[in-house]
Amino acid sequence: MSLPFGLEPPGYWSADLPVSGAWMETDAPGERLFHDLTPDRPFVLECGESLTTAHIAYETWGELNENADNAVLLCHALTGDSHATGGVCAHHPDGGWWDDFVGPGKPVDTDRWFVVCANALGGCQGSTGPASIMDPESGQRWGMRFPTVTTRDIVRTQASLADALGIRRWHSVIGGSMGGMQVLEWALMFPERVHSIMPIATTVSATPWQIGWSAAGRLSISLDPGWNGGDYYDAAPGQGPHAGLAIARAIAQITYRSDEVYQERFDRNLVDPSHVFGRWDRFQVESYLHHHGEKLVRRFDANSYIVLNRAMDLHDCARGRSSMEKAFARLAAPVLTISISSDVLYQPRLQTDLADLARGAGVHVEHQYIESPHGHDGFLLESDAVGAAMAKFLDTVDDLH
Repeated sequence: MSLPFGLEPPGYWSADLPVSGAWMETDAPGERLFHDLTPDRPFVLECGESLTTAHIAYETWGELNENADNAVLLCHALTGDSHATGGVCAHHPDGGWWDDFVGPGKPVDTDRWFVVCANALGGCQGSTGPASIMDPESGQRWGMRFPTVTTRDIVRTQASLADALGIRRWHSVIGGSMGGMQVLEWALMFPERVHSIMPIATTVSATPWQIGWSAAGRLSISLDPGWNGGDYYDAAPGQGPHAGLAIARAIAQITYRSDEVYQERFDRNLVDPSHVFGRWDRFQVESYLHHHGEKLVRRFDANSYIVLNRAMDLHDCARGRSSMEKAFARLAAPVLTISISSDVLYQPRLQTDLADLARGAGVHVEHQYIESPHGHDGFLLESDAVGAAMAKFLDTVDDLH
């Protein structure tokens, strides 16, 4: 399917791109485990709608000890999933999104901690979302009939999972970006169930700058004719909303890194220096963004991108709690928050504001400022600096209460 008005050159997109990179019910589970959210009653969402059948996919590493007090919850970012670590395998072709941070002897040491990571409700890698079957009789998938999901809804699914696993209190809840939003809501919704929190490169409420970038990405998907109002799952390969999703990824990818990184890595170099003046001759940075766009198309779902991206925009810890100060008055756990110096999307001032609110609640607060050229993605890439801060905090939490 072409972009509106034929904006891309012939052959710009690979012909075999799937209509969705979502995990489907007929696919092998790989390392995924599944938790039923609706064994006795529907799961009611913050928007007022409910899901009569819903589950979340999750993975675990390590062993839960006898006292069930060594559990750590990892919360993933926008296009993450339950496979936080474990490398590349047949059913997880991209490997773990935090491989350098999680595992034996790593900052989140699975020889010591029982680590859990769940795919967010509304996602597309095993948890119920737009790509899931809505009507078993017809096989119709939810598409954009899937209701609006919020950070608080996602946290409630994780609380249900914790109950099923016998975890009454997490030693720590950790996450960056969208994951950090979940971390904050854990601490405010269930203060008695978190021993410590690590919200990284995140914010207490989505800013207009973040919402603007997100809206542009969602609009790119909705303008792709292959999106078809969200009903594209029966289309043939190459006929889905791949252009819209890839462009949404390109928009986001620009904000995830920094001018310094782009300048150093690409400068003004062309893909082919002998091709300069053609309308579609590409700079290397264009090729890079194209590559990452197609890569996301092969592992993600356009409708899930819209649902979870919107959940990020709706994130506001003060909503329904009178004020941000009153919201944070519920906080009872020590906090480690981490800023990336070159992050233009979740600027360091946002974590400073977070730290100040936490201090106002009277809890122990540590704010680490990491010098890095990698922009927002620094929370995924700076394994030495970010990992060291995390490991130290995990070790000393018991002394901070």
